[in-house]
Amino acid sequence: MTSPPSICAITEHKELIRGDKLVLRGLKFHGYHGVKQEERKLGQKFLIDVDAWMDLRAAGTSDHLSDTISYTAIYAYSQISTVRVQVGKPHVAVHGPVDYLGVEIIRYRNADL
Repeated sequence: MTSPPSICAITEHKELIRGDKLVLRGLKFHGYHGVKQEERKLGQKFLIDVDAWMDLRAAGTSDHLSDTISYTAIYAYSQISTVRVQVGKPHVAVHGPVDYLGVEIIRYRNADL
């Protein structure tokens, strides 16, 4: 998406976010979700950003692909300590100019904040 990550949300719980970060930006999907019937019938574009924190020191030391994670397998990787998912809807019916509206969710493996 066009905006920077939510620094405030990340730094508030900085002690829980350690290690290396896998970054997926600007994933685009067409989905059928929303409050209005038109959104559920016609669908709309969703923009997704994902940050996933994990320890990649072994991969950095060994330089072996088997010690890291594939972007396509991130959903099944059990060593992720924190994940931030931002979902944006760029085409919303609001008055005035807007890049997108959305939600950001942060989840921690060891603490539910």
